[in-house]
Amino acid sequence: MDRLDGFNPSRLTFARKRRGLTKTRLAKAVGVEPRSITAYESGEFCPDTSNLQRLASLLRFPLTFFYGDDLEELSPDSASFRALTKMTAAQRDTALGCGAMALRLNDWFEKRFELPEAALPDLSGEDPEAAAYMLRQHCGLGELPIKNMVHLLESRGVRVFSLSIDSTSVDAYAMWKNETPFVFLNTMKSAERSRFDAAHELGHLVLHRHGSPQGQAAEKEANAFASAFLMPRASVFTHAPRFASLDAIIERKKIWGVSAAALSYRLHAIGHITDWHYRSLCIDIERRGFRTKEPFEMKRESSQIFAKVFASLRAEGVSKKFIANELHLHVDEVEQLVFGLAITGVSSDHALHASRRSGSAPPALRLVK
Repeated sequence: MDRLDGFNPSRLTFARKRRGLTKTRLAKAVGVEPRSITAYESGEFCPDTSNLQRLASLLRFPLTFFYGDDLEELSPDSASFRALTKMTAAQRDTALGCGAMALRLNDWFEKRFELPEAALPDLSGEDPEAAAYMLRQHCGLGELPIKNMVHLLESRGVRVFSLSIDSTSVDAYAMWKNETPFVFLNTMKSAERSRFDAAHELGHLVLHRHGSPQGQAAEKEANAFASAFLMPRASVFTHAPRFASLDAIIERKKIWGVSAAALSYRLHAIGHITDWHYRSLCIDIERRGFRTKEPFEMKRESSQIFAKVFASLRAEGVSKKFIANELHLHVDEVEQLVFGLAITGVSSDHALHASRRSGSAPPALRLVK
């Protein structure tokens, strides 16, 4: 097998990084020298048929994947990784590879459906608390609790996908691709944590659109934004318990759909509780194991877009396996991109209406209030 056969070395590099493997580890698994993997990826020579089949099997990509054009890969600088210094290169590459696959799936959707356009204001340079208030007014939310963060993001044209990474080092990240905002959530976390992550990444999208979304200062701003966006000051003051015991906080956290730790932090930030009181709450939260297991965890939020898209596709006889084949992926890859977000039913803060395009294309999809 030679280069003229259409084998694309860059796709092998992409697949290896998507699975978080070094060249040495991949070579050992395939049964070749590391030098061979380097040569395959540089285009010096191509793997023979048997080695390519082993590579495809180990990397969990179909053979056809390795014969396409160069893939568009994401730069670490474009994504709002929360703790980039704590991530391994493999974790970062796996997360970015997931993002690149999501872009391809989104392109496939957009060719067949009319998805919501971006409707987020540019709040660069604003104080996070003020920005949260301004965005709430922009969305017509006032001081009301947000029923579903994923639905809200989608209603503003944000494409939400799952990272499906079982790693505490990769919470979530966001990015702008041309004029379209994307958020990637680790749906292996509690529903409350994932919901806060969604608000945190929304903060990056509106506060750091024209600058680097990384660094300690940017993370503090996004955290402050998320806290204020989910728990408006006036609403918290109205519903906050007179004496904020942990049990009282656990009861009140249901109002805003946040964790006990997040509500404790917000009460301290707005001056409702003292430094000593806040430290005591943090100790109690840690002692009772609520850092890792949220008490009375809420129902996980799902995607309206995916529910409507997949329902429309099923009506047309189009399966996820068909989508995967068109993208030269295994169906597991498509499943992982929507893991924890896709369900069959549609509930709504905002209604989704479908109308058929001309010809035999699947229905168009619009999100309206």
